[in-house]
Amino acid sequence: MAVDNSAGDASKLPVVFPQWLDRLQIKYMNPVVKPLAKYLPGTSVIKHRGRKSGKPYETVVTTYRKGNVLAIALGHGKADWVKNVLAAGEADVRLFRSEVHLTNPRILPAGTADASLPWAVRLQNRKVAVLVTDIA
Repeated sequence: MAVDNSAGDASKLPVVFPQWLDRLQIKYMNPVVKPLAKYLPGTSVIKHRGRKSGKPYETVVTTYRKGNVLAIALGHGKADWVKNVLAAGEADVRLFRSEVHLTNPRILPAGTADASLPWAVRLQNRKVAVLVTDIA
């Protein structure tokens, strides 16, 4: 399993969404989805701290769980929240109505065939990188 722990070079990860969609999602869609995330299957809120400021953030993500492994497809590339989680080495995620602690975050590059991942995220991993964490 190839793993990329570097948090600096965002150009290494493929991006499938245009930048205008990222801005639209951050400004308008995420504030609407965040309160509903606990009711929407697969939608979660990841809680992390800024790597420079230490400020707490909450980001809406789509998660895939298999046993004690949680995976998140990185269609937006190495976004700030990904860099924050990699720098901290941990995060918390709200899955439905419970909260779990994530440890050992790592990035699997696009095209990595890893049978330990859930089926849906393995399909996405053909084109995009995946953040994989262990559930503590």
